[in-house]
Amino acid sequence: MNFKFLFFLLFSITFCFSQESSELNKYTLDVNQFYGSIILHNPDISHLIEEHPTGVILSYNRKTYGSKDWEELYNYPDLGYSFIYQDMDNETLGKNYSLYAHYNFYFFKRNIQLRVGQGIAYTSNPYDKTTNFRNNAYGSDFLSSTYLMFNYHKENIFKGLGFKAGISIIHYSNANFRAPNTSTNTMALNAGLVYDLDGGTEIEYIHREKEKVTEPLRYNFALRTGLNESDVINSGQYGFVVLSTYADKRLGRKSAIQIGADVYFSNFLKELIRYQSIAFPENNVAADDDYKRVGIFVGHELFINKMSIISQLGYYVYYPFDFEGRMYNRMGLKRYFGDNVYGAITLKSHGAKAEAVELGVGIRL
Repeated sequence: MNFKFLFFLLFSITFCFSQESSELNKYTLDVNQFYGSIILHNPDISHLIEEHPTGVILSYNRKTYGSKDWEELYNYPDLGYSFIYQDMDNETLGKNYSLYAHYNFYFFKRNIQLRVGQGIAYTSNPYDKTTNFRNNAYGSDFLSSTYLMFNYHKENIFKGLGFKAGISIIHYSNANFRAPNTSTNTMALNAGLVYDLDGGTEIEYIHREKEKVTEPLRYNFALRTGLNESDVINSGQYGFVVLSTYADKRLGRKSAIQIGADVYFSNFLKELIRYQSIAFPENNVAADDDYKRVGIFVGHELFINKMSIISQLGYYVYYPFDFEGRMYNRMGLKRYFGDNVYGAITLKSHGAKAEAVELGVGIRL
């Protein structure tokens, strides 16, 4: 996979974090071992599920105490970076090495921690048509990766030392940047230690008066682009362009709802249509069938200071060529630069089947 793109992905997430500097600084380290199983999310990877993956998660965390308004709003989360080493315990899949930026969110008197991490992974044994043709999960050396941890988390039990234990899910995929891309999801049990670098020194949380946020209806225009490939191996990578327009209405400090439309110019579909018209004449696909698609969608935006998380569910109203069904979804990150301009990294998929990672810019008026 294109390393420059993945570097940009991690850099973008890191940049989002770097803008959240706080006057109050406190740092922790944690280390977790895990043991799990690959989830059979697709029967095509059944031959890859043989043993139980193991590994270690190393993390560096900066705690927040309310120097920024959003920190109290989200119950003073941590911002951090993590590294995962995972042995898939399978010669075909090899080993994965991953770097992430993450958030830790806290619940139930800060005893329950939810971590959400996004980053890049290097896999030691990707698909090769000659030497590793059985690996239909990873079609490239570099992958995008997301992981979740849901842990019981107890800090500072003895001189800054604490522990955590729970469940983790680790996802690897190249988002159809290159075929094959069946991907893997590992569900694992994890346990480990957490250490406060200040030895357990307590800092008071800052509490502020909550301000009510109201906005009129806002209008968005976005341009998204990238590269992807169909599931036909070696069919080639092609650029795509997505034009989006939508209206959003702020519901409060955290949320806005959206309604809008997308127009897709996906050039990989041109090649797929041509291929199917020749290889599968029984499908009644003509080489000149239109590759464009138009969809309408509803969505939600979760605001976290200058960064936000978007989720959208769409339906194609113009759909001349059948590709993965009429329903689609998009999830990703936005970073605002000023009040109106933003950049975005989003994953467009059909259910659990990824179509593309989209790099976008937009304006909110």
